[in-house]
Amino acid sequence: MSSTVSDNHKSAQQKVVLIGRPNSGKSLLFNQLTGLQQKVANFPGVTVELKSGKMKDLTIVDFPGTYSLHSFSQDEQVAVDAIYKALDSDETSLIVCVLDASRLERSLVFGLQIQALAKKHNKGFVFVINMIDDALRFGHEIDVQGLSAELGSPVFALSAKTLIGLSEFQQALPDLVEQQTCTPQNVSENHDEVITQSRHLAYKYGMNANVVLKQQNKIDQFLLHNWLGGIAFMAIMFLLFQSIFTWATPLMDAVESGIGILATFVSGALPEGVINDFLNDAIFGGVGSFLVFVPQIMVLTFIIGLLEDSGYLARAALICHKPLSFFGLSGRSFIPYLSGHACAIPAIMAARTIESPRKRLITMMTIPLMSCSARLPVYALLIAVFIPQTQYLGGLVNTQGMVFFGLYMTGIMTALIVSFVMDKMHFADGDKSEMPFILELPSYRLPHWKPLMYRVFNSAKYFIRRAAPVIFMVAVGIWFLGYFPIHEGGLENSYLGHIGHFIEPLFEPLGVDWRYGVAILMSFLAREVFVGTLGTLFGIEGADENIAGLAANIQNDGLTFGAGMGLLIFYVIALQCVATVATIKAETGSQKIAWGLVVGYGALAYLMAFIVNSIF
Repeated sequence: MSSTVSDNHKSAQQKVVLIGRPNSGKSLLFNQLTGLQQKVANFPGVTVELKSGKMKDLTIVDFPGTYSLHSFSQDEQVAVDAIYKALDSDETSLIVCVLDASRLERSLVFGLQIQALAKKHNKGFVFVINMIDDALRFGHEIDVQGLSAELGSPVFALSAKTLIGLSEFQQALPDLVEQQTCTPQNVSENHDEVITQSRHLAYKYGMNANVVLKQQNKIDQFLLHNWLGGIAFMAIMFLLFQSIFTWATPLMDAVESGIGILATFVSGALPEGVINDFLNDAIFGGVGSFLVFVPQIMVLTFIIGLLEDSGYLARAALICHKPLSFFGLSGRSFIPYLSGHACAIPAIMAARTIESPRKRLITMMTIPLMSCSARLPVYALLIAVFIPQTQYLGGLVNTQGMVFFGLYMTGIMTALIVSFVMDKMHFADGDKSEMPFILELPSYRLPHWKPLMYRVFNSAKYFIRRAAPVIFMVAVGIWFLGYFPIHEGGLENSYLGHIGHFIEPLFEPLGVDWRYGVAILMSFLAREVFVGTLGTLFGIEGADENIAGLAANIQNDGLTFGAGMGLLIFYVIALQCVATVATIKAETGSQKIAWGLVVGYGALAYLMAFIVNSIF
């Protein structure tokens, strides 16, 4: 790079770009440098957007991982386009290529390609060998100085997880930017020569790959076994959804008790009147009923995070490839599907990792059938009303958790059936090009607990921040319409009562009255509004009785088992999230597809709820 830099350029915010293959620990390194705690996962292709953060006077940019400069999927194309754009930008001061210490040869093939581009564009360049703790665990030390001399660029060995060598890199980074680190004079752009050089350097300086594979294969012999692997997969998925009920129950009880105590205290401190009723019914009854279920979102995020960070998700995608192919999907569809159980929006974006445009579109269109965290409050509420909490295996398994698992499986099976129909109808056959299913299996690793727990608490914070304002506004509106006119016959003769009775014929076939009909309509803004709306309505009716105990109020109200099961099936299928609709429209570029899914899934949900109510 030129040694003369303008004063204006020096004063501007200089960018350091992190580039590397998927699963090289790049995002964790970005977290440690910037403190932004971006999501970290041990699965290829998880990061599909550019992330940036500040480290002192530097802007650190984390690029999506890519295997090659020749993209095969949409997320890799995002990375490749961004790489060329960064190389052309005057703001880019330094390229940091992250290598995997346990897979040095594969990392160097891509790294040498980026090094050649950096030289061509006259940019500073540095290699970072990450996960050096894996090499040390197997008794191997990398000759950093010797490797640096052969590569012609500075090389740092560190572990973003254990922090080995991280402080040295952080201290050196500003100087590397200011020095405008020179790139080597002789860099080959010939692909065959790059592979030969990578193999030679990995053999000379890297650890024996067979040692890593030997340990990995011992575990894979079980987890990827034709029969045992499938059984293990189903057991892990069962425990995943079972744990959402089992592990979260104590936290949920604590939150419910806390809300009840606070509501009693506030109610006793205020005089009787409109303000007291508003706080009891709308705030504690509506918003409070929704907050009870936040611990389940945290448990769900924690379990999925464990599977991601351990490296199991790549194996699960491999196990699922063959059965998913039968339904017109890909093994890579498994990751967006599983991510959809947390939130459909990032899951739809994660579908960019699917190489086939047709399979990618079908995957995106069926992700809304995955039971996202917004459905958790609805499921938990209705299951608590109708399903007894019978425990087995010392409390490890209970009937409520089994029903919970059944609801999740119902969503998954519905998605597979819809995918199968779309595939057989040759939906989205405009581009029939198919790429072979190739997936790198990452090494098994223990999770990095700090970003994992940050992700858990952040998921709760994000859920509350996203849902609470909507639920608050709906609860206030519902309370106002249900409370007034005062002393005119109660809820039945309120403004809301008149509206509810007008729409009641639409919901009578489902076995529910106008109150549930109002809650269902309101929940098309966001599913979790269903709980807040019912909490407000039963709060108005129940006065001061068990403010936070919505499940008990519904039990006493006499909702039939068939109607309750029908409501559960309705919420499994219906697309009730405006943000998801907007994301589908943005990713597909089609408003017709987005709103067509709302109508189609809504009609199917109504039909299935009617059938279930009629049967039971």
